[in-house]
Amino acid sequence: MGKLYIVPTPIGNLEDITLRAIRILKEVTLILAEDTRTSGKLLHHFEIHTPMQSHHMHNEHKTVENLVKRLKNGLEDIALISDAGTPAISDPGFLLTRACLENGIEVECLPGATAFVPALVNSGLPNDRFVFEGFLPVKKGRQTRLKLLAEESRTMIFYESPHKLVKTLTHFMEYFGENRLISVSRELTKLYEETIRGTVKEVLNHYTDKPPKGEIVIVVSGKK
Repeated sequence: MGKLYIVPTPIGNLEDITLRAIRILKEVTLILAEDTRTSGKLLHHFEIHTPMQSHHMHNEHKTVENLVKRLKNGLEDIALISDAGTPAISDPGFLLTRACLENGIEVECLPGATAFVPALVNSGLPNDRFVFEGFLPVKKGRQTRLKLLAEESRTMIFYESPHKLVKTLTHFMEYFGENRLISVSRELTKLYEETIRGTVKEVLNHYTDKPPKGEIVIVVSGKK
């Protein structure tokens, strides 16, 4: 059988790709990319000429069966990448990985970039025990989730888009209290990388006055 490689890609700085990742992307017969235009820039930079195919949240349910068949034929090895970071972490990848394992196809995940790890370590908050929440529900289930998390004692990690950050911080102040310590990192590894630390109220005031841009990771201390 063929083999599926899960390959992390840089979250901003192209120097963060590993030598092994470059080699695998050159050796496989097909690369599954979340956005072929975005990934095309990365492949061009590293002179990787492997064919690409689109694989994202809107089509992965339809493409998984065919990809499994191709891998079972044993003529192809396939690599899965996302726009940035490690596939399946708040990105497509879980469905294909599960289907491959259910069909006896070997899956190998390379170590590499993912946004929440540097944000957590850089936050100054306890990182010996933590829970990764990814994106909160947009509407349905959001209130219920926040009520449960208000009692969480471990450090919590969230992803958020810039235009929803102030709203989310407002919810944190309501459910976690204005004095809960948090850290907001944005544009990690990029030119304008920034981390703002403080209480929920202090960080909310900062971003109310200075609307943020770029990809955002929020790290919140657990309940004492």
